[in-house]
Amino acid sequence: MESREDLNSIFPFLPLILRSSSLFWPPKALAALKALSSGPNYSGVDSGAIFFDAIIDLRDCVSLSGESLAPSAHRGYVLFFDQLMSPDESRKWFGEVVPALASLLLRNADSVICEGKDGLRIKTGLRLLGSQEAGTVLLSQELISALLACSLFCLFPVGNRNDKDLPTINFDWLFASLYPIVKQSQENKIKCLVHYFERVCLCTSTGFVSFERKVLPLEQNSVCTCYPDTDFWSKSTVPLCSFEILHSGFIEDQQYEALEVDFANKYIGGGALRTGCVQEEIRFMISPELIVSMLFLSSMDDNEAIEIVGAQRFSNYTGYASSFLFMGDYQDMGPADSMGRRKTRIVAIDALCRPGMRQYRVKGLLRETSKAFCGFLDQSKYQINSKVFQEGAFCREKDGQNMNDVDVDTRNVLPHVGSSALTTRKGDHLPQICHGSTQCSDQKIDLDGSSVLVETSNGRSSLAELIANPSCAHSKGLESQNSIGIATGNWGCGAFGGDPELKSMIQWLAASQAQRPFVLYYTFKATTLQRLEEVFDITKYLEEHPGGEEVLLEASGDATKAFDEVGHSSTATSIMTDYFIGVVEGSDPLDAVQLKKEPEVEEGGFVEVKTPEVKKPSTSMNLMDFLIPLLILGMAFGAWYFYNKERA
Repeated sequence: MESREDLNSIFPFLPLILRSSSLFWPPKALAALKALSSGPNYSGVDSGAIFFDAIIDLRDCVSLSGESLAPSAHRGYVLFFDQLMSPDESRKWFGEVVPALASLLLRNADSVICEGKDGLRIKTGLRLLGSQEAGTVLLSQELISALLACSLFCLFPVGNRNDKDLPTINFDWLFASLYPIVKQSQENKIKCLVHYFERVCLCTSTGFVSFERKVLPLEQNSVCTCYPDTDFWSKSTVPLCSFEILHSGFIEDQQYEALEVDFANKYIGGGALRTGCVQEEIRFMISPELIVSMLFLSSMDDNEAIEIVGAQRFSNYTGYASSFLFMGDYQDMGPADSMGRRKTRIVAIDALCRPGMRQYRVKGLLRETSKAFCGFLDQSKYQINSKVFQEGAFCREKDGQNMNDVDVDTRNVLPHVGSSALTTRKGDHLPQICHGSTQCSDQKIDLDGSSVLVETSNGRSSLAELIANPSCAHSKGLESQNSIGIATGNWGCGAFGGDPELKSMIQWLAASQAQRPFVLYYTFKATTLQRLEEVFDITKYLEEHPGGEEVLLEASGDATKAFDEVGHSSTATSIMTDYFIGVVEGSDPLDAVQLKKEPEVEEGGFVEVKTPEVKKPSTSMNLMDFLIPLLILGMAFGAWYFYNKERA
């Protein structure tokens, strides 16, 4: 543990006892876990009913008898393991998996404090990351498995979690949702988790996952970028990045270096451990290591986001919401960085819920754009790249060394935050330890401190030195960061009720301002986005028709009245054909990466409008030049839509 304060912050939320600066299972819990680890012949746990009784006994052993479980949790556990599971699956679960999970808990109690290797002691840093507390937690995949086993056994104290704005963490409500009516989505969510536990008990991963709470300070300071105001956005001259629209496919299947957006609830995980089954919840089921974030990350404020690097995917699936189905095993072959983190980067950003007309007003636009900016931003890279745009050269370090003289082996840099995940050579994979006949596709990586070095023209720096001076690690890893774009989609739409056209523009603007090289936008075949590539210039319309400027001025209020008086709302779709000027042509993200590395490029800009009659915009086009007409269109359509909806 990095400090005693860290231990004190997380200790009330763990089922362990502290003795001589070490964590232990209470004696009765230790005996109960040893019995479980010996198998059903010794413990007698061979059915869902007895399994739940064992869970109740364990909870008594860790002094949780005074905290009640979800009312139908008992029925849910019995129903799933005794009826929904086949006899063969049940025998495997109680004969192999449950004993292995008990053994996992027995050997990982003290790992909560510190784990590492000789020569370089890597601390997990497990602690509570509360509101406005920027920081990173680095956990081994094995410890994550043990923590999730605690969730399955409902061993986490929950009495004071609400006081810290922490989400649900035990699995009792998830199982309780099976009763009295078994919903296909809930059954299959649990199947994903059961499959995860089966996998980790047969093949223990030895990599790491980092969890970062990203905060844009509300007050100005010289250390990092602060929460933007309207002047920040209106005065931006950052060029738009590449924008690729994909009408098929899924964010988690993208093949480029991209930060994948989790359409999150303000409470990380949303309804993953309850009845939710949309984008965020599905992602947490197919990559269950994400669930552990719910243990120590409190709800997000408007200026916060959460980034997770290294979560492994275990399950295939099909369907969405009520049609969700577990479709068997998934072998995650993604490469890993030198710390064993898979190069899967996920950022959780929560959108406004049911915003209605608020989303078109200045306050709503500022909130959503700045929220996305917080999630997409890499603070260290942004500070350096801002100087590139402003001065045309890298800033000098404190010792006077020019960054152009630094030769960096970025594979050996430990980033301070999850957003600075590293680039490894193609083919590097996450290490795993194999048991039994199960074959793992990856090989072990040596994490000994003596081998973890950063090469510069002035010599080598140890990983420990980079940990002590993370800003140096960031700047030396700049080039690898320039290749990481954004993979996203209809954030804050669907159940949250946002306007998908507006949200697509907001995310494009935020990604460009965060100096990401490209955006991959998955429409999920939404009918409202089938023409998203089309660009319209309606400034002429606003100039020629009554109320044009008034509509823009009233954007912070209710613009429906101004448009209703003009009388064109009912024919807006047909009118728009007269203002069509072209389509956004997305370039290959790899090409966009090359463009991003050289901001001075004049030809083949970040945004192209493809039409014989219209010239291509150059890279000098800034965000607001391009987006103002689109934002006006979005506000106009939104005003018309919600006004008519309310009248109906």
